[in-house]
Amino acid sequence: MRVCRALLAALLLSLAVQAPGGRAQEASLEAGRRAYESTDYAAAIAILNQAAAKEPNNGEIQLLLTKAHLGVEQFNAAEKSGERAVAIDPKNSEYHNWLGQAYGGKADHASMFTAYSLAGKTRKEFETAVRLDERNFDAAQHLVEYDCTAPSIVGGGEEKARPLIQKLLLLDASQGHYAAGNCRRLKKNFPGADAEFMKALESHPNSLDIIEEIAGYFANRDVAERVLSAADAAEAAAPADPRGQFFRAMGWILQGEKLPDAEKILLNYIHAVPRHPSYPGPWAAHYWLGQLYEKQKNLAAARGEYGAALKLNAKYKRAQDALKQLGKS
Repeated sequence: MRVCRALLAALLLSLAVQAPGGRAQEASLEAGRRAYESTDYAAAIAILNQAAAKEPNNGEIQLLLTKAHLGVEQFNAAEKSGERAVAIDPKNSEYHNWLGQAYGGKADHASMFTAYSLAGKTRKEFETAVRLDERNFDAAQHLVEYDCTAPSIVGGGEEKARPLIQKLLLLDASQGHYAAGNCRRLKKNFPGADAEFMKALESHPNSLDIIEEIAGYFANRDVAERVLSAADAAEAAAPADPRGQFFRAMGWILQGEKLPDAEKILLNYIHAVPRHPSYPGPWAAHYWLGQLYEKQKNLAAARGEYGAALKLNAKYKRAQDALKQLGKS
């Protein structure tokens, strides 16, 4: 798989270089986008850095660089690309949203003193993104999450989130209920979060991203029926998106039912579904296969799946915890 991805990256770069004039820049941007969307972040960065050197005032190149650097947790580089994008077009809501994510990612991995200085920048970028475009729901959700977790000393506070949640409820009920539920989740009010997340699913959401978050939340709570409700919502919103079937497999495994069907879905996901930044990683599919085999009392197979998950993502905590639990049993 690694060789194939390297060949694809080389081909994309070759095609971009061969295109004449202005078409070469368009080809480079498209090649970088394809590499990013296939989660080949290293290739995307290489392609986009070349494109940025030739076209330093192209904000879309800098935006994609920001995303790709975040994909490999290169937070300093993501910050620089994000700042360049915002400098090129200060009125672009999405540029501010991703710069906020770059600051937030850097803050999460910084010392306490540095994190405090980055926290204010993080909130400011999300707030600016929402002010520039009230329908930038991704930025709005980040801002609500910030306010519901950060202390007042760095500009947070649940009281700041409430007006935005009310506004989201008017703009898109599913987004508003999700934001309210996420705030309650962060405050450990799980009954309140449960109710709001179910209202979000019942509001016919269009965003697979918030459906994925809700499915993961209910999976962690071991509420199979509500994971299956998330699967229904995902398939209604985007029938061709593979995440709906992925959530359905999760629900069946939690129920201990239709395990052969769930196994087929997950194996197909691993072997046939192209990787994408928005999709669960293949390590997640291996983890759920491990859970399935545990249900079937096949502990050796379960252990193998958790190991496969960690080979793909050594930091994947759910697989780490599952292996530890198996070691105790």
